[in-house]
Amino acid sequence: MTDFAATKAMFHLPEGVLYLDGNSLGPLPKAAPARIQAMLTEEWGEMLITGWNRAGWMAQPMGLGDRVGKLIGAEPGHVVLGDTLSIKVYQALAAALALVPDRRVVLSDSGNFPSDLYMAEGLLGLLGPDYELRVVAPEDVADAITEDVAVLMLTEVDYGTGRLHDMAGLTRRAHAAGAVTVWDLAHSAGAIPVDLAGSGADFAVGCTYKYLNGGPGAPAFIYVAPRHAGHALPALSGWLGHAAPFDFHRKYRPGAGVERMRVGTPPILQLAALESALDIWDMADMGDVREKSLALCAHFIDAVEAACPMLTLASPRDGARRGSQVSFRFADGYAAMQALIDRGVIGDFRAPDIMRFGFTPLYIDEADVTAAAAIIADVMTNRLWDRPDYKVRAAVT
Repeated sequence: MTDFAATKAMFHLPEGVLYLDGNSLGPLPKAAPARIQAMLTEEWGEMLITGWNRAGWMAQPMGLGDRVGKLIGAEPGHVVLGDTLSIKVYQALAAALALVPDRRVVLSDSGNFPSDLYMAEGLLGLLGPDYELRVVAPEDVADAITEDVAVLMLTEVDYGTGRLHDMAGLTRRAHAAGAVTVWDLAHSAGAIPVDLAGSGADFAVGCTYKYLNGGPGAPAFIYVAPRHAGHALPALSGWLGHAAPFDFHRKYRPGAGVERMRVGTPPILQLAALESALDIWDMADMGDVREKSLALCAHFIDAVEAACPMLTLASPRDGARRGSQVSFRFADGYAAMQALIDRGVIGDFRAPDIMRFGFTPLYIDEADVTAAAAIIADVMTNRLWDRPDYKVRAAVT
């Protein structure tokens, strides 16, 4: 049984803040500053370039990849860290398309994160005019998996509403139609139990700065199923994905397995921070996390709806169909969120009208939810958000 009081004590949570935005950026693990400082002084400072060997920097993308892999149901040796999520989306989609060369359609849904769709548009534009990005409503995805579809590319948990796709069911349907799957786990990893191996997923990607608490700019990860790992083409053939990068061959030769999906130099400072976060995750069971998350979200929905009839639930009411976030619609949602942040309840806003709140049992408990709901009720009932300064958009919402 996971001791959530113990995990909460391992995060730095500012005094007077109820942090419901870990679905966008997780808080700082208390051990991270010392770990980063040790890396700076004892490794970079004292070892200099020899740290790549002596401190094991070069092996970290695979070693930490396996630790992330345990949280997403991946087989050992099939997750590697590095680069950004958009880059990993590009690699996974390109590799998936190469596995079905006689087809030209990538199927996604209108709730997918825009960056994923942008990367698909860019890639397909380069491949030629006969390639198509087909976007349908989330509820229409299953019926849209036809025999001309090459790749089904979906984000498992909708970034806006928290709606949850059936990974196993849709993967089976895609495979039955001869298609390959790419799953984005940006709002799944560390939020819900994921079983990539059991679901038969072909490729998966995700980030480590949200629920995994790796910090701003923390690296992305990519998963390649064992049946594809030895021949999937990385598309971005970076030198660290080469079979022998320090032989400096002029011609690219892909590395073994998922290591071929490495592109550039690993972000060692970010990996040090992520390592501290994964030490906390080693204390948690994803089944316990999911059970607690469902209870916290249900409590939040009940409390907010009882006091704030002006807010409309945008997330599925059924917890089994939802990730670990709750979203409400409100026409002046941006201003309302700024008023909440001013009063210590930190969520975020997604255009055009969604107020998002994330729930991470590693550091959020029932008392936090009760206190946050009371502040939301005060702000909404008394229209405390209705001030000109709250309506001026910042660069990041």
